[in-house]
Amino acid sequence: MDAASSGAATDEGFRDTFDHQHELPLSRSLLDIRSLARGLRALEQLLCDTNPDIVHVHTPIASFLTRLAVRRMPPERRPAVVYTAHGFHFRKGGHSIVNALFRTAERVAGRWTDRLVVINDEDEAAARRHRIVPGRRLVRMPGIGIDTAWFAPSNVSPEAAAAARSALGVPADVPFFVFVGEFSANKRQANAISALAAMRHQDARLVLLGGGPLRARLEALAGRLGLGERVILAGVVDDVRPFLVSATALVLNSAREGLARSVMEALALEVPVAASNARGNAELVGESGFILPIGDIDALASALDWLIDHPEERRVMGQQGRERMIERYDLQIVIALHDQLYREVLAERAMGSSASGEHQPTSR
Repeated sequence: MDAASSGAATDEGFRDTFDHQHELPLSRSLLDIRSLARGLRALEQLLCDTNPDIVHVHTPIASFLTRLAVRRMPPERRPAVVYTAHGFHFRKGGHSIVNALFRTAERVAGRWTDRLVVINDEDEAAARRHRIVPGRRLVRMPGIGIDTAWFAPSNVSPEAAAAARSALGVPADVPFFVFVGEFSANKRQANAISALAAMRHQDARLVLLGGGPLRARLEALAGRLGLGERVILAGVVDDVRPFLVSATALVLNSAREGLARSVMEALALEVPVAASNARGNAELVGESGFILPIGDIDALASALDWLIDHPEERRVMGQQGRERMIERYDLQIVIALHDQLYREVLAERAMGSSASGEHQPTSR
């Protein structure tokens, strides 16, 4: 099994998981025409060299280029193509021009796709509404799955949880919230910092795990709001589990999501969530926290205060969240569904058919 992406050759996780890793000069910008052209040529060469049976693609731009490269191959050599949309780049509330551009690209490339995999309600509805692929080629999956055995409260010792608090400088009797994600405009950590300033509980802390280009701006915002030691930018950590199990709740107020990994991890650890109503969040969180309008700072502050004030309800929320992760999103469920999917497309390929028969969306 091979993997190809920008950074694949140096990624330790890729080396541990895949037989071969291939570096590709891919850009995430539609405006970087030269890089896109180089990426297309590199993809065509890689497909020629490896001659795969199935190509499974992910991010929108790389997925479009890969499907175009497959389309340009001789028909008898084309592999089957599976595309997982981790949140379409056209969305409710998005910029109209950006939405139109990505929607058009998805519809064009949909003609070259044996299976389109969607992972949340909004994307499934959009795929059907815009007829990105025929219904028989549309598959619903519960995201990328979560290893609920690894992300289990019993797998984190009290000593590890206490050490995480100590490393953050948060006393044992002080509530704190964790935000996991790249420091970017989409993740909107600034809103979480502003909500912290608006809370009744003026002793609560906010821990930001991650890194990115907005770090200095977030530090400056915390300083302007007089939050001092209450906002802790802890950087990237190897293991988020001790930090999450120590927390009052996870915060995630992004503008755009697919099916957020950090939410799944928190819920599997029995930690409730206060999340924005970006796509995917509501169906993950359910009754295990709060779903709030994107950018509503007062609503987020009120939710965080409530979570501190109601420890027993918070505990029940967390337990319900873990039950849902085990029932619907466990990694073994997702692996079995992908095995089934690959068997189907390989059988169609063997018959020389491009998606014969109906494929029913999987249960959620």
